[in-house]
Amino acid sequence: MPPPLPLLGTRRAPTDQSGESAPDDSGALSGALAQAGALAPPGTVAQAGVSAPAGALDDAHDDALDDAELRTARAALAQGRWQAARSLLLHTGDDWDRRGHRVTVLAAQPYAAAWAREWQLAEPGSADAATLFALTLVHRALGGKEEAGRAREACSAAAAFAPADPTPLLGRLLLARTMGPESELLSTFAELRDRHPEHHHAHHLLVARLAERPQGGRAESHEVYDLAERAAAEAPADSPLAVLPVVAYAERYRVLAATGLAPADPAASGHWSGPRARRILRACFDWWLEWEHDDHPRRHVDLNHLAFAMSCAGRPAEAAALFQRIGRHATRAPWSYAHRDGWQSFRSARHRALGRTSEEASPAGA
Repeated sequence: MPPPLPLLGTRRAPTDQSGESAPDDSGALSGALAQAGALAPPGTVAQAGVSAPAGALDDAHDDALDDAELRTARAALAQGRWQAARSLLLHTGDDWDRRGHRVTVLAAQPYAAAWAREWQLAEPGSADAATLFALTLVHRALGGKEEAGRAREACSAAAAFAPADPTPLLGRLLLARTMGPESELLSTFAELRDRHPEHHHAHHLLVARLAERPQGGRAESHEVYDLAERAAAEAPADSPLAVLPVVAYAERYRVLAATGLAPADPAASGHWSGPRARRILRACFDWWLEWEHDDHPRRHVDLNHLAFAMSCAGRPAEAAALFQRIGRHATRAPWSYAHRDGWQSFRSARHRALGRTSEEASPAGA
């Protein structure tokens, strides 16, 4: 039996619990998924700028999403002007979700490690410089260009440097999600959650990995659904973690499709047609209508997951409203799941929902 999931809280009792914990053979399954090309999908690492595999979305997708200040600092960092990144992170303050988003995107730049190291040498007392440098090593390790152990050590050093900041632990979690045993993932998540209980990206990484646990019981009884619903129930009413159950369904579909247990066409899979899936979609869409956060740095990640789910469930009216909000900010995940062309999948779903020509459906013209 795997260890208890570190999401127990006291805010509200979880609802609709189903399924039982499966044996922890996630290491073997992760290996099979890696061979199938599904272990490091854009929804878990790449969408946050820690991995940028080649694909049809490269010309239409920007990991910075709608953060103009981040795009400016990233461009300056690419030219060796790390002072812009310094100013950006200084003014980000303790907005932890935004800090995590900005650091992971900056860390993905080709020469970010060199410039972050130069910043460290210039300001050896800077926790921001230590954190950015650690995340650049994480990015390089995930790309096979750095030792994972060195990246972990850098993240731990940065975490000690900034005892309140969850971002260095996010770097360790990114490594654990793709390269470590599940026990490392769970312990790192618990440590990160002590610093920021509602960390958006961290919950997405946890769900993505636990979706790879083997199925137990009925189709809608997988424990990742229970975990996601519990996290949503325990979070404050206005927390974007309310959308996490929809993310869990997309991640589980990724695994099923990669292992041949679901068709490559998600709309034909029936994955979103069960009673639990319909209830989750309705609840998450209703939450979005009431609590939409225009200022959350990763809201487009949630919007894309919601639009994907509504498109697959055959609910074009809801999907159309979401596509209008997404505009040009398509994310690779979950549109690229099942080895599909993510950009074309997004365009096609948007076209079906909005009833426009393919040219009009392009986010570049939104």
